[in-house]
Order: sequence, then C-alpha cells, then structure tokens
Amino acid sequence: KMLVPTLRPTANSSGFPLLVALGFLLVALAAVLRSPNDLGWSTRTVVQLPKISRVRCFAETSPRNAPSVPSLPFEGEVKRRSALVAGLTAPITPLSLSFAEGFFPQTAQASLLTAQQPVSDPRELLRDALPINNKPIRKIQKEIFAKITEAVRVPNVKMSEVQDAVSQSQKVISKEKGSILKDVQGDVAKKDAQASLASIETKLGEFQEIIDTKDKQEIPIKQQEILSLIERIETDMVAGFPFKIPDDYQNMPLLKGRAKLEMKVTCTQSTLTKGGTMTIVVDGFNAPVTAGNFVDLANRKFYDGMKIQRSDGFVVQSGDPGNKQTGFIDPVTKQLRTVPLEIMVQGDKAPVYEATLDDVGRFKDLPILPFNAFGTLAMARNEFEANSASSQFFFLLKESELTPSGTNVLDGRYGVFGYITEGKDLLKEIKQGDIIDYVKVVDGLQSMVNLGQSAPAEDANAAVTPSMA
Repeated sequence: KMLVPTLRPTANSSGFPLLVALGFLLVALAAVLRSPNDLGWSTRTVVQLPKISRVRCFAETSPRNAPSVPSLPFEGEVKRRSALVAGLTAPITPLSLSFAEGFFPQTAQASLLTAQQPVSDPRELLRDALPINNKPIRKIQKEIFAKITEAVRVPNVKMSEVQDAVSQSQKVISKEKGSILKDVQGDVAKKDAQASLASIETKLGEFQEIIDTKDKQEIPIKQQEILSLIERIETDMVAGFPFKIPDDYQNMPLLKGRAKLEMKVTCTQSTLTKGGTMTIVVDGFNAPVTAGNFVDLANRKFYDGMKIQRSDGFVVQSGDPGNKQTGFIDPVTKQLRTVPLEIMVQGDKAPVYEATLDDVGRFKDLPILPFNAFGTLAMARNEFEANSASSQFFFLLKESELTPSGTNVLDGRYGVFGYITEGKDLLKEIKQGDIIDYVKVVDGLQSMVNLGQSAPAEDANAAVTPSMA
C-alpha cells in the first residue's frame, strides 16, 4: 500500500493542542476496540499523491517497477488542509476526515454551487475561469446553472426554484441587455451575441412551458441549451490575453487562449468496454505555460501509443516516456524540458509561479482551476520539486475521500490546466497497461506561441487571437 504524506502541525497551528489531545484519544480507542469496524467505520486503502514515476531525489538507480517511495512530511500543509492527525497511521476513515475538515475548512468562493456544494461540472468551472467581469451575464449564468442544478438535485424537483431562476434571468436580459452587449468584443461578435440573447429569451419562454407541465426530464436539457448560449456570449467578451507572461518562460510553448483535444484509449483490461475517446479542454488563460507544454507534446504525437502507467482509484496517470529523466527530451537542446508550477489564484491578475500556495504563505487562497471535477487534468511532479513537471500528467478520479472540494491536499499544490468535458465515463474503465492511441489537438493551435520549437522564440507577449475551444 502507498501512503499519503503524514501531516505535521507547526507550533502556531490553529487548534494544535486540541488536535494532539484528540489524536491520542483516537489511538486509545483503537487499542481497546477489536477493529475500526466496531465503531462503524469503513476502512479504505490509503493512496499516494501523484508524482513522477521515479523520484530521482530519493533513488536515482531504483528499477522502474520498484515500489514508490512513500511521501514524507511537508511543512505548512496542515495550516491549510489536513487528512490525518500527526502520528496516526491508521487507514483514513470518515471520522478522521471530517475531524480534520472541522478545524481546517476551505470553501472556494468563485466555484460554489451553494454554500455547501462546490461546483463539480467541468464546463461551469471553465465558464467561471474566463477572464471577464460582466455582472449581468454572470448573474444569468448563476441563476441557470446554480439555482436550477440545486433544484433538480433533490428527489422532488423544486419547481418554484426553477421558476425563480427563469424569472430572474428574464428580468436581467430585459433590463441589462445593453450592459451585456457593451463588453462583447468586435462588431461581428456583437451581432452574434445579440442573436444568442434572443435565443436565450426564446428558450426561457420554452422553460416556462416545461415548468407549467412539470416535465422534470426536460429541465436539464433546456438548462444546458441556455448555458451553451451563455458561454458563447462570455467567450466573445474576452479582450485578448489577460496578463504579461514572465520573461523566464518566453522561449517555451505557450497557449494564449484555450484548446480542445481528443484522447483515444484502447482498454485492454476492461470487460465492459474496448475503449473510446474523451474530449479535453485546456485553459491557457490561467495556465499558459502548462497548457502550452501539453498541447505542444500532443501536437508532436508524444503521447501516441503510450501506456497508462497508473490507475489506482485515485488518479489515472501517464506521460513517462521511459527515459532516465522521466520526461520530454527537447530534440534541439537534448535536455529535459520542464515547466514551472503555475497556479492562478482567485482575485489575482497573473499566476503564482514556481511555488505552492503554502510555500508563499497563501494557505487560505484557492485556485481559479480547482480539483473539483471528475477528470480534472494536472501535471505530475516530484514531491519536493515544484518545477519538475515535464510530460507526466494525471486525471483525478473525484470520488476519493482524500479530495473533498476545497479541503483536499491537491489544490494549490499541483497545477491544474484542464478538464475532461466529454466522455469522462471512459476514465472509470481505464486500467494500468491500457493504450493511449493518440492525443490530438482538435482546436486551439492558432493560440499557440513557440509551437514545436525551442529557440529562438516568438514574442510570447505579442498579440494573438485567443481560441476559446
């Protein structure tokens, strides 16, 4: 079994004395009882955080199939989020997880469905992450997504909540149409936005008919139709690339917008499927270096024919080409190409580079691209080397107890750069040893800078028409 990091409270951690006392109490209870099941706890296998296949800082010469080195304690993490009490090594249980959450609550503000339920829909996360600030269109978006999604979550759909969402959206369009259109970029886009608003008004009228007939099956269908139109308007509001990319990364492949990719996988281990395709959207507005690196590697066909190298119920991971340096060797420089840890924080104008949020003392801050969704895409790296990511990536399997939204040990520590938007059910069937037939770019190459080259670089901050994928 692989271990999660053992979290080590610091002397000034909030609630530290109480944590220690309760920790000893749990140990005493475990000694008295025959097993955790005597308390009604359900034991689970503890899993290892994503990392490079071979951790060079621990064992450079260890064989490829040797057991992974357990993760070691790291400072500061307990201030922000915790899954275990220091010194306890028992399998994670619902009690130990909720105990930690009680002392270290973290709730993302920009990606909330309700105060208790963070957004887990990848398309809504990507809509939230667009660099725009138009309050009327955001109001409609939240009414249609958040309020209706919450209304249909319960066994008996709250039609009154659906009605309220539709009515509020109609009022916003009626009163704020001009405010919405003024932020749309370009005359052609404005005409398109006008047509989209007209379609939204029509579909809101159709929604009223669904409410009157109480047709529960049609609600999510109409909801998605409207959200697609909202997304179209919002993408037309993006006024170019939102920040200056640091000079240190000017020579690297950069994505100044978004790109859509398709990954086809052949499942050799599953009895339920032979494989299929997944659609991935990567976000260069918030992670231009990380997303650009991935798009460049896909365009080089780097991942084509590669095996899935880890699938353990926590993540699905691949990208290790099998060389000594466990990453992409640039054919021009003959050196391992790595990318910095890159995290855009809510409210910031540019990403934090080369450090975790804990490293820079931002324990309570949360990223714009969180680990909220099943199929969240991020780069794997060495545990203590923030800038060691190269080509290895992982998809998060959201069901894990270790990853409740806003309280997990991944946000602010690993760089998210995209989400699976279609075909994510295939991810559940992918096993270690399955084959990635290809990862290809469907849209977005026009937003790439320095594609497929090392040096000399193009001007990374030159104007590029951003793709919205």
